[in-house]
Amino acid sequence: MEERKKVPKRIAQTVLNSLKGGVVPRIGLPYITVGRRSEIEALLRDVDIIAEGGASFRFIVGRYGSGKSFLLQTIRNYVMDRGFIVADADLSPERRLHGTRGQGLASYRELISNLSTKTRPEGGALTLILDRWINAVRSEALKETGLGPDDPALTAAVDRKIYSVTASVSELVHGFEFARLLSAYYRAYVSGDDETKAGVVRWFRGEYTTKTEAKEALGVNLIITDDDWYDYLKLFATFFRLAGYTGLFIMIDELVNIYKIPNSITRQYNYEKILTMYNDTLQGKAKYLGILMGATPRALEDKRRGVYSYEALRSRLAEGRFSRPGARDLLAPVIRLEPLTAEEMLVLCEKLAEMHADLYRYPRSVSAEDLVDFIKIEYGRIGADQNITPREVIRDFIEILDILYQNPRMRIAELLSSGEFSYAGSEAVSNESGADFAEFTI
Repeated sequence: MEERKKVPKRIAQTVLNSLKGGVVPRIGLPYITVGRRSEIEALLRDVDIIAEGGASFRFIVGRYGSGKSFLLQTIRNYVMDRGFIVADADLSPERRLHGTRGQGLASYRELISNLSTKTRPEGGALTLILDRWINAVRSEALKETGLGPDDPALTAAVDRKIYSVTASVSELVHGFEFARLLSAYYRAYVSGDDETKAGVVRWFRGEYTTKTEAKEALGVNLIITDDDWYDYLKLFATFFRLAGYTGLFIMIDELVNIYKIPNSITRQYNYEKILTMYNDTLQGKAKYLGILMGATPRALEDKRRGVYSYEALRSRLAEGRFSRPGARDLLAPVIRLEPLTAEEMLVLCEKLAEMHADLYRYPRSVSAEDLVDFIKIEYGRIGADQNITPREVIRDFIEILDILYQNPRMRIAELLSSGEFSYAGSEAVSNESGADFAEFTI
């Protein structure tokens, strides 16, 4: 039998703390991933298309706690391993896709500040990416020309390679100014002009508030605004590819914050921005770019306030007549998350029990039978087949593990038969939720 691979303590601590707090950990997901195979495979097909110069746009739709953020984070980690740069952001009242008081620009700034690579997964990778690009160009020029690093002719050779990249970018909307700033960053890098380098990075981050300020600092009479920030993400996607990366993945969660906007005209402007992104990816106007958006069913489907209130989007995204639970079209723009089954949750709890015991260095006391009893009770609540979420089950289970660890003489049966768990068990739906538990194996 193959020996089980232990999870490093730092990762185990992060995973358990994050899950108990109701948030998705940034690291360690491969150790706890269960289910979602079909959804992940569908999204990975998109990854291959993007790597070949295409683009994709998907909605991940599920209730709070259903695993939207978990799936987004899983894909995030996978595409970074494939050489993609990832930018992610959660929308909020201050961060939207469009706004009259800088809310759209605020979302752009959040995305750029969260730029992540495999070697810088925590974000803040913009300067690293720019410096890596310049060093790569210099290395290529040295190799191709055979010149020494101090040879004046090397600068001209590097200039030509830089120009080939900036010329490709300059053909796109706003690309001329973008290319000028890339060249300015390169010249500042070579000459050791840290002030200009910092100014270019500020401009790319959308931190200049007036054209006059940008003109004085960098000589460009243009700034990134609420109206055009998405155009610059398309430019970054092309530049990142030219700089040696596979492409750019944008992940935007909490779309419900658009649904909550009280003003209908403001909501429509935000949905119009989504339509622009959607059309660009399907019509070939964007390259090397993937976009994932997380939404609740109501935020998508409500025809009065949701995405479907914008008819141009509803007609493009609405589910066909033949798709149904258990037989969803995962090639469609909207991926609806099916609830994790009781069997899948049982496997996840098994993984968490092992991780907890390894982290705190105690012999695991929770048996296979205990796990089955726990899942029976959780899935036996009235309405659990429709309403229970992985987040709720996981938080309950980690709380039990923590209590048992701190009270070694206590047994899980005592917790399951008392208080809230006893009450939940008394409301069990015997056949619909628990019929197959006799077949569980660990």
